[in-house]
Amino acid sequence: MTYVVTENCIQCKYTDCAEVCPVECFHEGPNFLVIDPDECIDCAACIPECPADAIFAEDEVPEDQRDFTAINAELTKKWPVILRKKSALPDAEAWNGKTDKRPLLKEA
Repeated sequence: MTYVVTENCIQCKYTDCAEVCPVECFHEGPNFLVIDPDECIDCAACIPECPADAIFAEDEVPEDQRDFTAINAELTKKWPVILRKKSALPDAEAWNGKTDKRPLLKEA
């Protein structure tokens, strides 16, 4: 099993989770983070660190967000690894908790 970053991370991109990851499995895009399923060791250290509550165990991803499992796997191949905490996006607080953010996901 692996962990999956889901929709609530879009437009927030808090990076607290990446800093606690012991295996460098987080990758950073313009407005979203993803977890590499091949690198994740299922330690769950990232879950309590996510201010947006956007990380789920693969078998606990909400049904309407199951596509994020494939999105995480795909985008890890395109985006660089992130190792340290950075500032969240400027409007992160305003976006945290909003729904229907999929169309805002920037892949490049």
